[in-house]
Amino acid sequence: MTIRFENVGIAVRDLEATIAFFTDLGLTVVGRDTVRGEWVETAVGLDGNPAKIALLRTPDGEGVIELFEYLHPEAIETEPTRPNAIGMHRIAFSVDDLDAALEIAARHGCRPLRGVATYEDAYRLTYVRGPSGIIVMLAQQLTLE
Repeated sequence: MTIRFENVGIAVRDLEATIAFFTDLGLTVVGRDTVRGEWVETAVGLDGNPAKIALLRTPDGEGVIELFEYLHPEAIETEPTRPNAIGMHRIAFSVDDLDAALEIAARHGCRPLRGVATYEDAYRLTYVRGPSGIIVMLAQQLTLE
């Protein structure tokens, strides 16, 4: 059997705001659609669930995230995920300029959860709370491998 990573899917409350955040960080929208019908209901396990979706690709062409905004049934608001919660934890990006990435995040109202840390003189990194409460790790490598 062959297996290959496809994407990470994230339900969001505001698709356009979330697209703006990730495209400002450098991702590119590679597809958009509104999906509905029996095939969606069967795959997702929800009856009558049309959703707006967008696929975004990282600049290196390797990573894809799928954002979806449920139109029906209405999305369920939950408490923001905490870093130690069981389940989907975070999405992480390597950046070549952490300060520039944090400036972009700040323009979207997103700030580090606590601050910027340095890991063994190898990385500067932080978690920010992105749109819809998504935890986004941004990490800048400080040393060459």
